[in-house]
Amino acid sequence: MKTLVLANQKGGVGKSAVSTLLSHYIAGRGKRLLAIDLDHQGNFSKPLKLSGRAELSSFSSSAILTGAVEELPEQPFVLIASDRILLGLERQPELHTPFARSFRSFLARVDAQFDLCIVDTNPNPDIRVISALASADFVLSPIQLNQEAMDGVSGLLNHERVGLRKIKSALNPKLNLIGLLPTLVEATPFQRANFVQVIQHYQHLMIPVGQQVGQFAYIPRRSSIAESQASGELLWEMKKSPAREAWKEIEPGLARIFDILMGEEWSYGAAAR
Repeated sequence: MKTLVLANQKGGVGKSAVSTLLSHYIAGRGKRLLAIDLDHQGNFSKPLKLSGRAELSSFSSSAILTGAVEELPEQPFVLIASDRILLGLERQPELHTPFARSFRSFLARVDAQFDLCIVDTNPNPDIRVISALASADFVLSPIQLNQEAMDGVSGLLNHERVGLRKIKSALNPKLNLIGLLPTLVEATPFQRANFVQVIQHYQHLMIPVGQQVGQFAYIPRRSSIAESQASGELLWEMKKSPAREAWKEIEPGLARIFDILMGEEWSYGAAAR
């Protein structure tokens, strides 16, 4: 089982929407998927529950860190939802190391049951994020195209506690950054200028798609994405033409991320329909 963590130290960047889209996409490609929501707000849990496509586990995600887990359902798509207990874990510093060990032990325990695991994290750099990154194979960072978010890329890489370089050197040498994924991208001159700026500064961290130079994965700002989150519908199954148009923009990036997770070559066009 390969584990992907979605992480960003800033909220409101559409991270949970990316987690949801990617989870449904992976499940649609026929892979056995475990979805874990470590954000107490539950914005990843809610749409997956509404969709009715993921089997809900009998325990919440805080139990993974505290070691109070039970058996998971024998289903190809399982959700471990968030809970409010997650909020109190950071305030127990004497248990931080056991929390991280419990998380790693749990992933090892279910390794043979799933092909992939998607972990959505909270924006605060706390023990939840550290535990997830310390056990993951990959990390993906959705970012918004504004100066504050772009300045935060340095924190993502270099934060003294949860920076990817710190985690990789001290806790998890197998951790790899898939890249930055611009979200809420609009077709405005300002946004285009910011996109160019991101590419200029962080091209080596972007996720290339297609065969042309300069094509990178991104998530557009579309009302249909928010609607799919609110209703639990799969974006590519929605009847509205704006949803289909949004999916055409999103699919190449998800396909590329999927292939990286599976260790395969890029194969755009094989998406779940």
